[in-house]
Amino acid sequence: MTTDSPGLLDKERIIAGPGFNRWLVPPAALAIHLCIGMAYGFSVFWLPLSKALGIKEAIKCGPDVGFFGQLFTTTCDWQISTLGWMYTLFFVLLGSSAAIWGGWLERVGPRKAGVVSAMCWCGGMLFSALGVYTHQFWMMIVGSGVIGGIGLGLGYISPVSTLIKWFPDRRGMATGMAIMGFGGGAMIGSPLAADLMKYFATPTDVGVMQTFVVMALVYFVFMMAGAFGYRVPETGWKPAGWTPPPAQVSNTMITQKHVHVSKVWGIPQFWLIWMVLCMNVSAGIGVIGMASPMLQEVFGGALIGIPAKFGELDKDQLKAIATVAAGFTALLSLFNIGGRFFWASLSDKLGRKLTYIVFFVLGGVMYFSVPGSAAAGSIVLFVSAFCVILSMYGGGFATVPAYLADIFGTQMVGAIHGRLLTAWATAGVLGPVVVNYMREYQLGLGIPREQVYNQTMYILVGMLVVGLICNLLVKPLDDKWFMTSEELAEEKRLAHEKAAASELVRSGDAAGSDSVSPAVVVLAWAAVGIPLAWGVYRTLLSVAKFFA
Repeated sequence: MTTDSPGLLDKERIIAGPGFNRWLVPPAALAIHLCIGMAYGFSVFWLPLSKALGIKEAIKCGPDVGFFGQLFTTTCDWQISTLGWMYTLFFVLLGSSAAIWGGWLERVGPRKAGVVSAMCWCGGMLFSALGVYTHQFWMMIVGSGVIGGIGLGLGYISPVSTLIKWFPDRRGMATGMAIMGFGGGAMIGSPLAADLMKYFATPTDVGVMQTFVVMALVYFVFMMAGAFGYRVPETGWKPAGWTPPPAQVSNTMITQKHVHVSKVWGIPQFWLIWMVLCMNVSAGIGVIGMASPMLQEVFGGALIGIPAKFGELDKDQLKAIATVAAGFTALLSLFNIGGRFFWASLSDKLGRKLTYIVFFVLGGVMYFSVPGSAAAGSIVLFVSAFCVILSMYGGGFATVPAYLADIFGTQMVGAIHGRLLTAWATAGVLGPVVVNYMREYQLGLGIPREQVYNQTMYILVGMLVVGLICNLLVKPLDDKWFMTSEELAEEKRLAHEKAAASELVRSGDAAGSDSVSPAVVVLAWAAVGIPLAWGVYRTLLSVAKFFA
């Protein structure tokens, strides 16, 4: 009886043989995450798109053209508030698509998922470009919002399970490297998009359509390279010189068994970790969206050395403090990215549960200190608190996959992580709504602008207290939740796992056939490191305006 040889995208085809260097996998993950991370930077398109027809000044829609009217209108420009719905869609679709297709991803492997992600994310951008060209906002919603959002979800979780299996000795660091890329995507994409729009802009065109096309093509090359760079280890593989700690002396929070993804909805620990992520992200994401206006309204003229409140500044002074606030936002993005790698790596030493205790306790202290530092007029303390907060916001994302692997095992951690990302989708709505609604409510009560954020900070402290309690309640799982030996064997069969690569199409190859030159590893890291370094450089230029 003969069997078909595996196709180019099949999981059997990407099992690494002897001699493969596991340090080739993180740059493959980064290549995808740096591209889809541009979701964070899409707001760079809102202002140009809000005057896509009028070019210099927006052609305003009449009072009879509501949100649904703007989906199909070709005679007036879209409002920025309407365009902002794409940002919400990104994170709702990211969470829901990761939850829906996480199990499929575990069975087909990261390469096929990475290719589908590239086609959705980049294909969605091309469809959006057509929407800009025909001035049909519904096409942008379907293109980048829905199709692109599905690409986001699949691309985001595609490397998680693979990296955890390649780095059983450093789970936090491995996922921290990839998820750092998602935070860094906007650092590269936003200045690149701004430069491209400037290049393509003409007296009759804002240049967004051409920018979408160019970025989609560049991203497609990078994402496909990343997808084809993914390899999975043989079953039972472990790093040279590393031995798993014996079960009886191992950390009781790290299981050697495995939970099936279909069971997690009914497991209390899953919902506790869901709340841990939701509260951590809600607090952070609400602040990210309001960081720039918050700094301006709290400190006003003090940002440029003028003893005047925000409402007393003239047009030029407002422009000057907006430039300073943009530098503050850029500084926060650096801490968001750096925190992903720093805290996730530190969690390998501290343990995941203790790391989250630090997030909630230290974060609570920082939020609580903000009204005091604002009242004292201390810009340094105010900014320092938010830098630490944003580092822990990023760190929460990067640490949670390793937390899940510790509690639920590694067999289906990518799919379980996908389901947990519904917490992110929830937080993406909850956090901004709390911060924005409370600001409007406080202004409506006649509270001075520099004090409208005080109550909000205390509410965010409350969220972190809820997260802390949930985290403290996380305990090792009862044996009843884990797969039996037979169930695990069946899941491995469905996931096309083989004990050794020699059982596959590579059967005639010599041992060590997958070994690569160290120069290839260096080139792979350079391919993602150089764009990231350029993004950091451009961000530091903005940060310099803050310190100036």
